[in-house]
Amino acid sequence: MKAIPIRHIADTYPDQNIPGRFSIRNISDVLSGNDLVHDLHKHDFYFILAIEKGQGVHEIDFLRYEIHNNAVFILRPGQVHQLQLTADCAGYIIEFDNSFYGPKSTIAEHQWRKATNNNHCEVEEVRFKKLLAYLSNSFTEYNLKQEGYREAIKANMDLFFIELVRQSQNASKLSSEVTLYTQDRYEELLSLLDANITEAKSVSQYARLLNLSVYQLNAITKASVGRTTIGLINGQIILEAKRYLLATPNQIKDIAWHLGYEDISYFIRFFKKHTGYTPDAFRKNFK
Repeated sequence: MKAIPIRHIADTYPDQNIPGRFSIRNISDVLSGNDLVHDLHKHDFYFILAIEKGQGVHEIDFLRYEIHNNAVFILRPGQVHQLQLTADCAGYIIEFDNSFYGPKSTIAEHQWRKATNNNHCEVEEVRFKKLLAYLSNSFTEYNLKQEGYREAIKANMDLFFIELVRQSQNASKLSSEVTLYTQDRYEELLSLLDANITEAKSVSQYARLLNLSVYQLNAITKASVGRTTIGLINGQIILEAKRYLLATPNQIKDIAWHLGYEDISYFIRFFKKHTGYTPDAFRKNFK
């Protein structure tokens, strides 16, 4: 079974010491006057793309976004993406792991969780300049590396995420019922889905892992994203199947077995029910 290509932050920045790795680069320097094309892959770290100007295409977990000026993209570890940028793009690329940045204060953590729930945010030009200022400060700190620079970067990242949530068009869609407790439990569920989806596929299994009743868990997912828990479980299965169908040459039967389905025919029916395509047709139409 061939795995999806993964980029490891430890391989990219081997010279950085524990705890935590962080990098911020000017997009113009990365491009050096050339277009950029990254094929389908995933990271084991957070990846932020802040586009001040430029064009391109960013596909995240098979959702396609046209890149425009004043846009921010955030990828969580494990998400699959492919990226194309034109040579004239400007802005910043930020990469870091959980060991480097994990907000400790309640307010900053709350904003961080809200921000990372959205992969894409477009911001008005005037407001984007405020976001850009925090990234510019982080860029300067990262390159000068004066005493306390890591703490200064983290402080600027706190402010960046607070401001991003304020400006996000999706922020107003969050239910007023979503307390920090609800959001924490929802985030725990997402982590458990990512880690256990090949073995655990029922609501009761995840409720037990979270020490909640099925009713409580469904209330949390409804308040957080307006979906039932079984809807999230099925969505994670389909997402994982799509990742392997498009990012690897593995046979359908091997992907089905990897996802915990011994009955390949059942897996094919399940996939078609939720996507409208058989796995083979999906691969041929979208690869």
